[in-house]
Amino acid sequence: MTTFAVLYTYTDDDDRRFAARPDHRAYLEAQPGLLVAGAWAPDEPAGGLLVFRAEDRAAVQAVVDSDPYTLAGVIADVQIREWAPPLGPVAAALTADS
Repeated sequence: MTTFAVLYTYTDDDDRRFAARPDHRAYLEAQPGLLVAGAWAPDEPAGGLLVFRAEDRAAVQAVVDSDPYTLAGVIADVQIREWAPPLGPVAAALTADS
């Protein structure tokens, strides 16, 4: 398993995003590889971070493609990056092979 960081940048359509939020959250909560997810703080540009453990990038892309936020058209940009943090108390769990 590999760790991936997903960075979302949202559009300016807050009304559409807020309407899709309950489905977005329920969808993400049902994803077995999701470790953590959340929006940036209010003073940051609109977007969020999701961290997954998955077999490959294609598996994460499939989750992103079916995310209610994607389907609602409120994601302006998405970046999926393999992440191998070397430091910190949870780094070993994020970089383990299993």
